[in-house]
Amino acid sequence: MSDLREAALVSKAWPFEEARRLLKRYEGSKDKKGFVLFETGYGPSGLPHIGTFGEVLRTTMIRNAFEAISDVPTRLICFSDDLDGMRKVPGNVPNPQALEQHLQRPLTSVPDPFGTHDSFGDHNNAMLRRFLDTFGFEYEFYSAKEFYESGQFDEILKLAVERYDEVMAIMLKSLREERAATYSIFLPLHPESGRVMYVPMKKVCAETYTVTFDDDTGKEWTVPVTGGNVKLQWKPDFGARWAALGVDFEMYGKEHATNEKIYDAICRVLGGRAPNHFSYELFLDDKGQKISKSSGNGISIDEWLTYASTESLSYFMYLKPKTAKRMHFDVIPKAVDEYHQQLRAYHTQDAKAQLNNPVWHIHAGDVPESDMVVSFSMLLNLASASSAEDKAAMWGFINKYAPDATAETHPGMDAAAGYAVRYFNDFVKPAKVYRAPTETERAALEDLCRALGSAETALAMIAAKNDLVGNDDPLPEPDFDDEEFLQSIVFAVGKIHNFEPLRDWFKAIYEVLLGASQGPRFGGFIALYGVEETRQLINKALDGDLV
Repeated sequence: MSDLREAALVSKAWPFEEARRLLKRYEGSKDKKGFVLFETGYGPSGLPHIGTFGEVLRTTMIRNAFEAISDVPTRLICFSDDLDGMRKVPGNVPNPQALEQHLQRPLTSVPDPFGTHDSFGDHNNAMLRRFLDTFGFEYEFYSAKEFYESGQFDEILKLAVERYDEVMAIMLKSLREERAATYSIFLPLHPESGRVMYVPMKKVCAETYTVTFDDDTGKEWTVPVTGGNVKLQWKPDFGARWAALGVDFEMYGKEHATNEKIYDAICRVLGGRAPNHFSYELFLDDKGQKISKSSGNGISIDEWLTYASTESLSYFMYLKPKTAKRMHFDVIPKAVDEYHQQLRAYHTQDAKAQLNNPVWHIHAGDVPESDMVVSFSMLLNLASASSAEDKAAMWGFINKYAPDATAETHPGMDAAAGYAVRYFNDFVKPAKVYRAPTETERAALEDLCRALGSAETALAMIAAKNDLVGNDDPLPEPDFDDEEFLQSIVFAVGKIHNFEPLRDWFKAIYEVLLGASQGPRFGGFIALYGVEETRQLINKALDGDLV
């Protein structure tokens, strides 16, 4: 057994914990089909949102973990319930009024409001596939319309007719009396209007595999359950799909957790074995509300990728899947920097630590080196101080700090510089509020400016700070290219001007010079931005030009 597999079999990373459960399930199966099938479900009632991506990503992480501990082949199906009726018009589509007349028609029969595809369902399916392809997922795409109409679902639908009473008994236990009185597991598509009919069944015939119902005009219809004439209600559809496909694993949001026993029971009644599950917490928008694909709140995949890399989004998705997380634009910089911190740590770790590192799961074990010589948060502060409008201006500063770095040798750094300029202009700049310094802060900033212009002055201030705190260490060698020396100057100035606590000094620097209440380690910022440029920035603030 390889060291990697040995470490994976005991790793506490959540994808490995789920993978081991899945391997145990497979090894205990009586009828092994020769592969393990993962599935993710998608309701294309609105534009695909970031939660959908997260579901596929997290499932893929478990799939990769499974492949690390087992030689059993795997498949991943992404299933779109595009035969579902459009129950309401999404608010984030062009000309929504034009869709009102198509309510209750299957999404694949509703015209595409964007005018790019044959139907609204086709448009949203294409959006989903584009998003998934951007991240390089390996998956098979299944359309419910094709699944029902092609006959792939026919045998399970016939079984559902034969065992109608058993499936209905499972469902009726979960329904209120009023709902139970008219409920049926079958939703016929009206032969004339094509609408999905939420009506009770007058007859379910196991001899002919047909259902009989009255439409809203009172006219009676009898249609076969096969060939796409009938679809299942969404709860029975879950269990029936598992039985039809032989699904081994599916995860879903916690809103489905209460229905898990229903899905499982229906799967078993229809001759299947219920899959392993993983219930994750929901994503919230900036107001703490659940992200919804129909309302379009929160942050979209495209929006995240406007300001940061795909890997940073994957990193955010990996973290604490069973904890609800607020997902808005302000989480992006932290996710970018933490991803690169983990990337740098990975190549120094042993196998056990590597498998617990999120980047192993993001890159399926093929983990690259980080080329971020400057953190994303520092880039944002650099953009703030320099009013950079493009990444070329940013590179002028980056090269002062890392002369050997170029866009060609550091493509991740190059992309991050562009992301930082966009993020700064869209989110940081509009929120910046500069203030004038107090008299105490003015005196300290004047001293900082003088110290940055003279090694003699800088050493004198460091010596004064040492006397103040009782430190008899020798003075450092003056080096204005060294961020540690620069940080010691900033620290010394704050101490000799009696800032207590010292963080008030750094807060003043950020508010007066950068227009923000928090910021970077300032010695590193000076090294990146430039000593002379920092002195000019201080003088601008003292002259009132920034306020």
